[in-house]
Amino acid sequence: MDQERRGQWLRGVLDLCVLALLHRRESYGYELAQSLDATGIGPIQGGTLYPVLLRLQRTGLVTAQWREGAAGPARKYYRITPSGADTLRRTAVDWDAFTAGVGMVLREERTR
Repeated sequence: MDQERRGQWLRGVLDLCVLALLHRRESYGYELAQSLDATGIGPIQGGTLYPVLLRLQRTGLVTAQWREGAAGPARKYYRITPSGADTLRRTAVDWDAFTAGVGMVLREERTR
């Protein structure tokens, strides 16, 4: 896949993907990056992910809390807020409508 195009797509949906993962369960940055990579969305570097997490935190969509690690350094765990969950629900509906439209256009093009 063209890396520039992939980067543009990712910038548009990374917030939504992070909110969706945090809606499943709280997590720390490295674990989120691993989850994104496992889905095929990644790899996501910390220089991309951590600014997204900070922005989500500043806008009140997630909260963060440092916790001591059992076998390592402290980790910053992120949790979705009620406002973040509402934003996720609304944005997921918008995303589904958008991707359905794109899919329809592309399917029509492939049948030509």
